[in-house]
Amino acid sequence: MRFDYHTRYKEGFALWRSPFDRNLYAGLALFLLVLPWLVTPFVLGELAYVFILSMASLGLMTLTGFTGQVSLGHAAFVAIGAYAHAWFLSKGLPLPVSMLLAALLSAGAGLLVGIPAIRVSGLYLAMVTMAFAIIVEQVIGHWSSVTGGFTGLAVNDPALWGLSLSGPKAFYYFCLTALILVLLALLNIMRSGTGRALIGVRESEAASYALGISVKGMKVGAFALSAGITGMAGALLAHHLKYLTPDGFTLLLSLELVLMVVIGGLGSLRGAILGAILISLLPTAISRIKPFLPDSVAKQFGLETFIFGFVLAIFVLFEPTGLNGRWLKIRTLFESFPLYRKDTFKRNKRYMKSERYR
Repeated sequence: MRFDYHTRYKEGFALWRSPFDRNLYAGLALFLLVLPWLVTPFVLGELAYVFILSMASLGLMTLTGFTGQVSLGHAAFVAIGAYAHAWFLSKGLPLPVSMLLAALLSAGAGLLVGIPAIRVSGLYLAMVTMAFAIIVEQVIGHWSSVTGGFTGLAVNDPALWGLSLSGPKAFYYFCLTALILVLLALLNIMRSGTGRALIGVRESEAASYALGISVKGMKVGAFALSAGITGMAGALLAHHLKYLTPDGFTLLLSLELVLMVVIGGLGSLRGAILGAILISLLPTAISRIKPFLPDSVAKQFGLETFIFGFVLAIFVLFEPTGLNGRWLKIRTLFESFPLYRKDTFKRNKRYMKSERYR
């Protein structure tokens, strides 16, 4: 049994909840550092892909999980970051400069979408972002002089200060470093006044207005920040794919990102990463179990889409707080054992915004 009590105000803003958490994450970091020496290059490629999707999921979590703005068009920001990065590299720009410019270009696109999109919310906002994703997909397919059109665009191998990062181990460490930097940046942002203002906008726009928070500014800023992080993930994805075509940035990618943040747990950076791990590894798991299924099921068209939808329905019905909520329940159980109470884990009714004023 372990209880952590705060004796100072600043402890509420600490990066780690307790020394146990600090040691736990330090052990996880050490494990990730030695992992490339224990697995095959194929597994390293899959893990690098998980890191990339985790970064994109963190970007969407910033907008949807913390600010409450629904987006079905984040595949467009991934595409903008990927194609911009590939184009900048082809012009001879260094890798860090190219990634930074790609992220800024994606953030600018998010700013352009966010300014008119703040006039709508909910389903209408989702439709606006989905329309933007469809427009970007068509532009990529027909702007042959820059993107290569439907023929595709080759991506130069990543190199940093003369060192090649195209190898499995080097690219693994590169993606891991980028993910950790983005995660630490978001952790500090969410612990600051800006992060608390974003959460305030999500919880109640009326209360945020009353407290002097610029709701419109926060929404637009969240769009830009989210798009920038997602664009940086797109730059890494370009190196993972090595060849870019419009088919890799369809609406299905946007839906997968939404699945990651919903299944992981809205409003949690840890949940975004857990959701990305589950969704990114699910297709591999499906391909592994297909040989054991009857032919009438294994060869059925849309099997993967059906499983994605089934997993989402299971989480919405039985675990609405996502994987992060389940992890918190398990942690609370062990921390309070044997003094835990059954009612501690009883699900509470969740109200929609429109129901709070009734």
